[in-house]
Amino acid sequence: MNEVLRKIQMMGIVPVIKLDDAKDAVPLAKALCDGGLPCAEVTFRTAAAEESIRLMREAFPDMLIGAGTVLTTEQVDLAINAGATFIVSPGLNPKIVSYCVERNITITPGCSNPSDIETAIELGLEVVKFFPAEAAGGLAMIKAMSAPYVNMKFMPTGGVNASNLNTYLDFPKIVACGGSWMVKDDLVKAGDFNKITQLTKEAVTMMLGFELRHIGINMDNEKQADQVADSFEQLFGFTKKVGNSSIFAGAGIEVMKEPYLGEKGHIAIQTNYIDRAVFHLGRQGYTFKEESKKFDKKGNLVAIYFNQELGGFAVHLVQK
Repeated sequence: MNEVLRKIQMMGIVPVIKLDDAKDAVPLAKALCDGGLPCAEVTFRTAAAEESIRLMREAFPDMLIGAGTVLTTEQVDLAINAGATFIVSPGLNPKIVSYCVERNITITPGCSNPSDIETAIELGLEVVKFFPAEAAGGLAMIKAMSAPYVNMKFMPTGGVNASNLNTYLDFPKIVACGGSWMVKDDLVKAGDFNKITQLTKEAVTMMLGFELRHIGINMDNEKQADQVADSFEQLFGFTKKVGNSSIFAGAGIEVMKEPYLGEKGHIAIQTNYIDRAVFHLGRQGYTFKEESKKFDKKGNLVAIYFNQELGGFAVHLVQK
């Protein structure tokens, strides 16, 4: 995938917004950025779309801004000249797709059947929008339809919300989901941008699904580690399990046989999507120890440590 699509994949959620008045563009963009999603698909359903994209780009130059509901090549030009970096259309119009491909403009056209997908492949695309997602059969339809097209990936939009977001994202062929539940039209018109920030934060938090996995305690030697693990087993019934470098007491306590990372030990936090978690936390200024990366047999990242410590503890992310 190209860089724009890769960023969309790391975002995980693309807020789909409709603006009737360009004056709302900048405060809405700020609300999304403050909520942890510096990304938006501004739909060309209103006359305010072009100016809204321009104002958002000027105020937030690093924001990932796309134009949606693009129906003509003229709208492609308007969107790109205003500062959009990707184009989204509700259906697959070969003329518009070819126009974008020839100009190296990222486009994800709407597809809901195998014929559309084959046309997209013929036009050189590797990601398409699946629209309208829920009405067209939802995840079950994507799974059934995608089977013959092993390299095609999808961005479902239409009916995606907080209750089914992760169900979609769990399927490996889903790049990201488009949705408007955190940027509802009535909230924009009411100027309730604080609520939009709150809903956006909730969406990101739910997507990443952070949970405590275990706490690691540094001990000086194996004898001390065994004694501590014994105590947890005797006190709380946490079954002791001896490993090569540590002793677990249940699933939540890991006692190190010798000091490891962290002044006091380490804390493992599990997440639904570790690559997305690294991306989103990196935006907040956190950095990671590249040498600490661990991968599974398929080459997928499954664990990584932060460079920063919290309260004397090293912290690492673990893929659920």
